[in-house]
Amino acid sequence: MDFFNTILFPFQWLVSWIMTFFHDGFTFLGMDAASGWTWTLSIVGLVVVIRAALIPVFVKQIKAQRGMQALQPDLRKLQKKYKGKTDQLSRQAMTQEQMALYKKHGTNPFAACLPILIQMPFFFALFTVLNGVSRASETGETIGAMTTEEVRQFDDASIFGAPLSSTFLGSFGDNANVSVIILSVIMILAMTGSQFITQKQIMAKNMSEEAMQSPFMRQQKLMLYILPLVFGIGGINFPIGVLIYWTTTNIWTMAQQFYVIRKMPTPGSPAAKALAERRAKKGLPMTPLLGEKNADPATEEVIETKGQRTQPQRKNRKKK
Repeated sequence: MDFFNTILFPFQWLVSWIMTFFHDGFTFLGMDAASGWTWTLSIVGLVVVIRAALIPVFVKQIKAQRGMQALQPDLRKLQKKYKGKTDQLSRQAMTQEQMALYKKHGTNPFAACLPILIQMPFFFALFTVLNGVSRASETGETIGAMTTEEVRQFDDASIFGAPLSSTFLGSFGDNANVSVIILSVIMILAMTGSQFITQKQIMAKNMSEEAMQSPFMRQQKLMLYILPLVFGIGGINFPIGVLIYWTTTNIWTMAQQFYVIRKMPTPGSPAAKALAERRAKKGLPMTPLLGEKNADPATEEVIETKGQRTQPQRKNRKKK
């Protein structure tokens, strides 16, 4: 076992265990154990477990993104202060002041990438599990928590005639499979499209005008096109099961972002103005937004008690 596989082994075991847990559950409910749809739903179950566990990280990501936007005016002042100064002492001083700004706003440039970085070991673990199914099925080996019978079932499992362990690149030549080619193209387009839409709606609706003019925004625009392109090109070598996993997690992210943008938008963004207009039409006060003082990321509204006044408590008088 090489170093890479040694690191991935616990993730492989966990991924395979979660999948077999859902597979056994769906089989208990009456679904065919060897059906590709049973294993597909097991992969969807894997996504639900991982993404639900990442919700606290997602909340921290939102706070970090808001912090990055809030510090942009101070960051521009800092860049203006050290403009044209290329000596080592100036660069060091600028770096120290920049780190102090990040600490003050409780953020850092890498916080926005945290959820995807945490997911990558699970993604690679699932990739290696599905990639090794065919070989393990032939040799009678187990993979992680999957038994030899489950490995064989997964190797034979297919949807719309496309085996879950097959890839786009592996479906040409002697092993040509039109179903795999068509389904892979559809899944790759869905995967990259959902990722692009998610980032686009953040930039179009959930950023203030000041943030749109910042250097941070230029990086975001670059990532808007680079990430879908990278996953789109890499997708031709992903097994169908991995494409199902990544498309499902992208759809989860898209729905999650839609909720956040609508209910907890960035202060000063078009979405925040739209929320204020909706609340004004209903005669409701505007509650603190996520990123503002007293904002609560876990709730939509601050519950107010009307018609009641909290009476001050009298302290016991000291006996003379």
